[in-house]
Amino acid sequence: MRVITTRACAVATVALLGLSFPAAPSAQSVPQLRIIAPAAPGGGWDQTARVMQQALQREGLARLAPVENIPGAAGTIGLARFIGAERGRGDVILVSGLIMLGGIVTHRSPVTLDEVVPIARLTGEYEVIAVPAASSFRSLQDLIAAFKAQPGSISWGGGSAGGSDQILAGLVADAVGIEPRRVNYIAFSGGGESMSAILGGTVSVGINGFAEFAPQLEAGTLRALAISSAERLPGVDIPTLREQGVDVEFENWRSLVAPPGISTADRARLETTLRAMTQSATWRESLARYRWLDRYLDGEAFARFVDAEEARVRLILKKLGTGATETSTMIPSGAYPRLVLGGLLLFGVAAVRSVRRSRGSSSDTPSAGARPLLLVAVGVVLHVLLAERAGFIIAATVLFWCTARAFDDRHPMRDGIAALAISVASYVLFAQVLQLSLP
Repeated sequence: MRVITTRACAVATVALLGLSFPAAPSAQSVPQLRIIAPAAPGGGWDQTARVMQQALQREGLARLAPVENIPGAAGTIGLARFIGAERGRGDVILVSGLIMLGGIVTHRSPVTLDEVVPIARLTGEYEVIAVPAASSFRSLQDLIAAFKAQPGSISWGGGSAGGSDQILAGLVADAVGIEPRRVNYIAFSGGGESMSAILGGTVSVGINGFAEFAPQLEAGTLRALAISSAERLPGVDIPTLREQGVDVEFENWRSLVAPPGISTADRARLETTLRAMTQSATWRESLARYRWLDRYLDGEAFARFVDAEEARVRLILKKLGTGATETSTMIPSGAYPRLVLGGLLLFGVAAVRSVRRSRGSSSDTPSAGARPLLLVAVGVVLHVLLAERAGFIIAATVLFWCTARAFDDRHPMRDGIAALAISVASYVLFAQVLQLSLP
């Protein structure tokens, strides 16, 4: 009896150890595969990267699979850094997809997906239109009625400008007879930021992937008005857009790309490893848990798919008024750039007049009046260079500090504190009150 008990304990111990540690390395395993999510934590790209990390390590396909977040401009900042810093490396992958295609068009990105190596399309996901539980919009019909009455009064919150969330908002507007350009869309850089704005009532309605909204829907803090699938999903009590009279079906997709310059062997190794990951039990369980659609596609077929999708996205965004046009991009458009340019023009006129008066009244120091203009010019240049990379507040602080130093250089610390305070106040005014999109 003791022998049987001992054997039973040994078997149980081995079984528990097998559950506690990752699977043994397989034939497709790699020592390390870094995964870059070109967005802030909490969104779909980050979620995809974390699920990949878990599947690769648990299935023994990669000993380490660290995730790195590089947010900004619908993934194009991460794409640019990926192309520049990871060239030729076969141990790193970037999460990409439809949103990045939209970002490339919307932001007129100097880098495109033509510069990276396509590896595979992974998943598809339907989008959900939702409101906070306390919202007065009890149904999609309530929302559409208010939207038709005053399109600009309804703010739609979602991911990056030009991405799948904004595309869906435009398609809904078009389907109900409203000019898509009139959609008041508020873009956020990450899923966490977007969710906070939606739950806090900063925007009227939110759009996101079903997986990102699922926890809040289950908790009752969000109420789903519609889902973008053709038919209702099994086990999901959310009516489709079509069954509510809005003839729209829409699916977001996510994919993986490798850096430029990798060898043929490295590309084959990545494709083999990732194909094995998508066939694993861990990955399949994640697909079911997050309600992701299996859209795996690799090789030349995937490359052709991306080309076709880019053409489709350009057409949609042109209709929405956010796509690239044939006009010059040297002069920025939008309310905020106009305010900045107008202020700089007025300041420039005043500075030139000041220089002329200085030269007329003090012939022995003809260049003294030029110093303020030079410092402000330096501040403007730094503001332009830092705005997208470091954000509005830092860029504006530099500009205001240079402006203050141009007229009084005796209190640098005081000027710095004042510049930061003015920048924060300006950000609140532009982004929260005027609802302008700022970097």
